[in-house]
Amino acid sequence: MYSILPAVVAILFLVYGIYVLHDQGVNRISISLFILCMTSFCWQFTWSILFQVNDAHVALLLIKFGYLMILFLPTGIYHFLTEICEQTQERRRVYLSYGFSAVLATVLLNSDFFILGYYRYFFGYYPKAGQAHVFHLLQTVIVMTRGLYLTYRTQQQAAPEMRMRYELCLWSLLIYFFAAIDYLCNYGFEFYPPGVLFIAISLSVIIFAVVKYDILNPNYIAAILAHEMRTPMASIRIRANAIDQFWPVLYEGYRLAVAHGLCEQKLGGIQQKILADLAGGITREIDRTHIALDTMLLSASLENHRQLSFANYTIKSCIDEAIERYPFDGVLRKKISIAVDEDFTFHGSDTLLVLVLFNLLGNAVYAVKSSASDKISIHTSQTEDLNFLSMTNTGSGISARQRNKIFDSFNTTKPITDGSGLGLTFCRRVMSAFGGAIKCDSIENQYTTFTLEFPKIHAA
Repeated sequence: MYSILPAVVAILFLVYGIYVLHDQGVNRISISLFILCMTSFCWQFTWSILFQVNDAHVALLLIKFGYLMILFLPTGIYHFLTEICEQTQERRRVYLSYGFSAVLATVLLNSDFFILGYYRYFFGYYPKAGQAHVFHLLQTVIVMTRGLYLTYRTQQQAAPEMRMRYELCLWSLLIYFFAAIDYLCNYGFEFYPPGVLFIAISLSVIIFAVVKYDILNPNYIAAILAHEMRTPMASIRIRANAIDQFWPVLYEGYRLAVAHGLCEQKLGGIQQKILADLAGGITREIDRTHIALDTMLLSASLENHRQLSFANYTIKSCIDEAIERYPFDGVLRKKISIAVDEDFTFHGSDTLLVLVLFNLLGNAVYAVKSSASDKISIHTSQTEDLNFLSMTNTGSGISARQRNKIFDSFNTTKPITDGSGLGLTFCRRVMSAFGGAIKCDSIENQYTTFTLEFPKIHAA
């Protein structure tokens, strides 16, 4: 009887973990959730067996295996939250926490210092905490508190349509906290451990979030909006082309009317120039908007990049295409110098890389447009294992405080009307899908350099 509840919850975790991996594909978020589900499954399923056995030796083996899973559970939750919140800078701490859990696991398997035997309760055998158990409790408090803080901070900074997702994560985490009551049984308090109920409720909240808010796809709403905006943007472009086509005829009629005294001269040279450039300006803004739309649409599929078609491309061809297609204003194109002394081949998507370059060009142009002396330079380099593409601008630079967060979603150093905070997040995802990375080096009021790192393609 006492084994029924943990067995049911274990099966729920197993089914849900497999479902997520199958439905969402292999990506960082789905993998972290799968690890969490499988860890919880092994723990609860082991406990369901433990409560049925009568042999003390078998019980001790089950206790050690079950607690082996528990050791990695807090870090698994922390790992999942960092991926949901897209806190890439936290990964080093996540790996350190996994490493600490591995050390505790070694102690558990090779001594009685962590688990000092067992208690024989009315519902069955249960692990008895040893002296080292307190280190696991301390680690649990630290990583769970950190995960709670990251989720809360992300929820506060998120766009309104995404806050409910993080709020559900917060509720799930808080409910999961109550499962810690089971630790009392490790210290001699005899009662049937009710933590499994809180775990089941917490899992239900996450399932609801996935089904209703597509929580495993942070760019879902952005992708929908991007798709819906394509039609009106195309309509605006058609009208801009019409203005460009008929403006010379209209202006010629206006000029003749003024020359023959049929109307007054009300358009000066400045007004005439503004009207003449109107269609071109609209077209450039539409081109920029299409870049943003393409970025948002492709962001939605990047996490499951099995759907994308990767091949080998040369870096020079992508740079040339980006420079040719980017909608520069005025003389800004003349500020760019390109030095591709070492062309190289990368494995990925030329479409995605061009969008990455569009985003970096947009940031660089924004940084240098206020000064005639500022420049943008693009160059390539190589080491034994990596190829590099660097873009440097001598504009305003980025402060150290801002630089730590520039790759976070919805974080931007620009006014809200000039940036969404998604561009550099997209760049990071693309480079990660390529097996590479993107790094930023900047000194405020001096320069900013973004460096794309590509793994070398070695001949078979």
